[in-house]
Amino acid sequence: METKKSELVSIMPYLITIIFVVVLTACLKVVGSAFDLVNIVLLYLFPVLFSAVRWGKGPSFLAAGLGMIIFDFFFVPPVFSLTVSDLRYLISFIVFLSVAGLTASLASKLRRQIRQAEQKEASTAALYALSRKITAISDVDALLQQVLQHISEMLDAKTAIVLPNLMGEQRIEVYPKEDSDWAKDEAHLSISSWVYKHNTSAGRGTQSLRESSNLYIPLDTDHQVHGVFVVDVGQRSMADMPELIRIIEALSDLVAVAISRVKLADEAKVAQLTAESEKLRTALLDSLSHELRTPLAAIIGSVTGLLESEAIFSPEDRRELLLTIREGATRMNRLVGNLLGMVRIESGMMRLNRQWCGIEDVVGVALVQLRDALQQRKVTIHIPPELPSVSLDDVLIEQVLINIISNAIKYSPVGSEIAIEARHDGDRLELWIKDEGTGIASADRARVFEKFYRGEATKHIPGTGLGLAICKSIVEAHGGRITAIPNEGKGTIMILSFPLQFAEKDGNGNDSFRSENFNY
Repeated sequence: METKKSELVSIMPYLITIIFVVVLTACLKVVGSAFDLVNIVLLYLFPVLFSAVRWGKGPSFLAAGLGMIIFDFFFVPPVFSLTVSDLRYLISFIVFLSVAGLTASLASKLRRQIRQAEQKEASTAALYALSRKITAISDVDALLQQVLQHISEMLDAKTAIVLPNLMGEQRIEVYPKEDSDWAKDEAHLSISSWVYKHNTSAGRGTQSLRESSNLYIPLDTDHQVHGVFVVDVGQRSMADMPELIRIIEALSDLVAVAISRVKLADEAKVAQLTAESEKLRTALLDSLSHELRTPLAAIIGSVTGLLESEAIFSPEDRRELLLTIREGATRMNRLVGNLLGMVRIESGMMRLNRQWCGIEDVVGVALVQLRDALQQRKVTIHIPPELPSVSLDDVLIEQVLINIISNAIKYSPVGSEIAIEARHDGDRLELWIKDEGTGIASADRARVFEKFYRGEATKHIPGTGLGLAICKSIVEAHGGRITAIPNEGKGTIMILSFPLQFAEKDGNGNDSFRSENFNY
């Protein structure tokens, strides 16, 4: 059935050409008396031109030959005979055939050039569309799928890309996925290996494996082969293969450049991560060396004094040394806690243990732990009693408050005031912590919550730069926000904002929680 349909399609141009000549002859027979023979023979060039432009040389030469015979039979004396009464008509026939043949050749050539121009325009548009589609892709798997799907639809053929992995084996991406077996047999893999190793095309239309139905193109850039592009071109005519190979090679170059770009981007990311890791490691070691040395020296000195000169110390002196030891140990414990907290946050191991609690209880516990560190600083607390309870992980929020208040102590003079206020702002509860310290420069305000970041004005004060980064992660894990703004006059205000959640009964009569700002 398919063969008969194909044969019908192939002879259709010739049938239409014959019908065109016959209809033209019938019309000329009706009105032919109004035309000279020269005009009539010129009209027979119309089927020649139409057939040449529409179908090529074959139908156009048929139109020229058939037109000359019919013109001789119906219009040249003697009529209804293929003989001529005047031999000069033979010259006219030769001129007609020559003009018709030349016209058919030129028209056919023009048609072929138009078709080639259209193909080049289509291939250029396809290359442009593919380049736009893959420009922003940074993942190799997504890149290969986009490329294979686009090229498969463009060429109306099955396509595959064979990539070597780190173990020397071959990794294959095929599109469409349902026809994935054709590119995975041993024959395809061995040919792909040969093309990859020799960086040479093979398959139909090339010097190697000309009888194959597939075309194998190496994906190479700057003498580096990234893989092999395989296209199932079927049994397309050898006359069409040069243009098809040119298009496929252009697509292969684009794919090779895209794969190289993704690989270079991955290498750049690895290099950047390595550099950042080294930078963080250096910053961490520097911070630890400075932060641990001071409390360790104080602890060692105090313990040594108590052990070696216990008799000369009064009870008040021994108490002061013990307080020094506790302060140093507390400082070291806080530093280790911050480091462990950052590790838990970075590794995704931090889990919230939420409980309903009043914010005044959390603030009170944090201040009790910082009682010795306050050092004659005045602390004022303003928390309205009507504030609603809030669902928090009280241990983590206590760590947040300890870090913030410790910073306020560290960067403010002795005798200054630290104010803590709580406010109910719509569906959020806000906690304001104000100090009268050195403040944060406007240029540093946006970066103080980054890991290991230290402002230029405070680098002389010991610190790791981890405290506020941990605070930000914990507060955001609660669905809240933390911001730093300048205090009026001098110092800084740290604002913690948490969404309020309200208890309501579920279908079983148990309490459930809802919040418009945070999914709990």
